[in-house]
Parts: sequence; structure tokens; C-alpha cells
Amino acid sequence: MPVPLSIAFVMEDLCFGGTQRQLLELARRLDRKRFSPVIITLTGATDMDALAREADIPLIHLGTDRRVPPLFFLALRRELARLRPDIVLPGTALPNIWCRIWGKLLGLPCVVGTVRGGGGPRRQHERWLWRLAQTMICNSLALRDVLLGLGVPAARLHYIPNGVDTERFSPTAVPPSARAPEILCVARLAGDKNHETLFRALALVRERYPDAVLRLVGDGPREAELKALAASSPARDAILFTPGTPDVRPFYDGARIFALSSVREGQPNVVLEAMACGLPVCATRVGGIPHLLDDGACGLLSPAEDAEALAANLLRLLETPALGDELGRCGRRRVEKAFSFAAMVAAHETLFEKCAGRG
Repeated sequence: MPVPLSIAFVMEDLCFGGTQRQLLELARRLDRKRFSPVIITLTGATDMDALAREADIPLIHLGTDRRVPPLFFLALRRELARLRPDIVLPGTALPNIWCRIWGKLLGLPCVVGTVRGGGGPRRQHERWLWRLAQTMICNSLALRDVLLGLGVPAARLHYIPNGVDTERFSPTAVPPSARAPEILCVARLAGDKNHETLFRALALVRERYPDAVLRLVGDGPREAELKALAASSPARDAILFTPGTPDVRPFYDGARIFALSSVREGQPNVVLEAMACGLPVCATRVGGIPHLLDDGACGLLSPAEDAEALAANLLRLLETPALGDELGRCGRRRVEKAFSFAAMVAAHETLFEKCAGRG
């Protein structure tokens, strides 16, 4: 029996967020007879550390609190030199930059670059740094096209869509049409999510549907700014902020509609989770979202930063409850067919073994 391949997952933190959740689930589900995962974060302890420990995944923190320390890159070099993993998989922007640099200088066997968000190619300087990764993974076809345009050879680029646990995220007995008119957005309070467009759309919706409310679930760097914007909105009494949590299922179960107003995306996990729960989705036509929603067959799409178009889609679902239920059923079928965790994990395992010369 070969020795399990050591896989170092490197992320800025384990805060509640789509990339963090996805890579933590990947690490948890790897076949331990073939792979031995470890997670390195640039920060100290954050939100999902306990989930990693429950799965017996070693955690290494390069910081002491929720901030990335100024000299994290030197600490990262030290840990990579000490561990010398068979495969390094960075998950977010700073790790994608520095793991590739140190991987090259330290002569590590394989660094698998990842591009998981719409702003990733720019933030990670992919025009130049893709050459420092032995292979690349992206989670949306739209990102794949961007990377091909930057010169990444097709043979070194792999599209592996995100997965969702279809048993954990599943519809309840109460259809969306029978619920209170709550619009749900589960997302990091960060710039790419463009919550201000959602605030403007809600104000327009309430002119015709005054009982509608918006619930935001998540944390992030723009929390204070967004709370100030919400307080100045005509819909301020209907914007509800809820901190991020390890289990967001109760929020999906209680909502009528899921909405996401991002200006940049890869393939957002929260859209997959909402679809798996049978929720109708209103989202912007950016990144991999149109592919998830089958170009509108399983949800309603609007242009980025267009509050009027987003409001029109939200009103359409609020005023036509049967349409929302049908889109929810369509989304559930699509997730079951194309976006299972089992398929996502198997694709990564195959790629890891190929990178290590075992495939």
C-alpha cells in the first residue's frame, strides 16, 4: 500500500465563506488511505476551525488573531519547508501568490493553483504567475475562458465545479410559496457581493410588495459600511443582518427567495445550496452563475448593478408563487444531476494522483 499523499491546503483563514467551506469539505472527504490533508491558515483561529478538528485534520495557524500578520510570507516559507508536502493547494489570493513563489524556490513537488472567484485572475496576477503552478483548477467555465485568454495552456487547466451535500441541503415539506416574503442573501459582506444593489432593489420591491424583507447572513470587512448604508435606505426597517454561522440551513428553510447581486463570481456555493434546498434564485449574470442556473431555466438572471432588473425578477417571484416553486424544483434536479460533492471530490483525487505520478 503506497504512503498517503500529503496535501497542504493553504487559506487566508477559515472564516465563513464559500471558498473556505468548499475546500474544508474537500479536505474532510478525501480518502484517508490515499491522502493525508493538513490545513495552513495565514491568520489565527477563525470560525470553522472546530469543523476541521472534528475531521481530524491538523491545523497550522501562522497568525495569532483574525488578521493576516505582516510577515506571513516568511512564516509560510518556514512551514512549507518543514512539511514539504507532496501537493500544495492554495485556496485564496495571498496563498495563491506566495505558495507558488515558495513552491518554486523550495523545489516542492507540485503546487496546484486555484482560481475560484471572479476577481481571482486579477488579484492573483495570473497573467504572470500561472507559470509557477504545475497545474491549475478553476470552478467555473467562465473563469476557464478568462485563464485561457491569459495564456494558460488548456492541458494545464482543469475545470472542477463546486459540490453541494444534497442530503444535508434538501427541500422541506413547506414549499417556498407558503412562506413569509423573506428574501435571503447568504454571502460575505465584501465588495464583490455588491449588497448596495440588493438594497436598492428591495426599496423598489417594497413600493409594490411592502411586506417583503431582506435577510443578510454573513460577516466580512464591509459590515460597518453596509449597516450604515442600510440605515440610510428607504427600506431600512426591512434589512436584517445576521452573523455567519456553521449551519445556514434554517435560513434557506425559512426564505421565499434566494438573491445574490454580485459583480464578480466564480461558482458560488450559496447558489448551489439554495438550489439544493428548492429555493428559487434571483442572481446577477456574472461568472459561473448563468451556468449553474442553466442560463435562466432554473432561476432568474439580471445584469450586474442593475437594481431595477433585479427588483423586477424579485417581484415576479413574489407575485407568481407557483413560478418560484417550479424554479425551486428545477434547481434541485439540476444540483442532484451535476453538482454533487462525490463528483467534486473524485475529480480532485484523480488530479492529485496524476500530479504525483500515481495516476
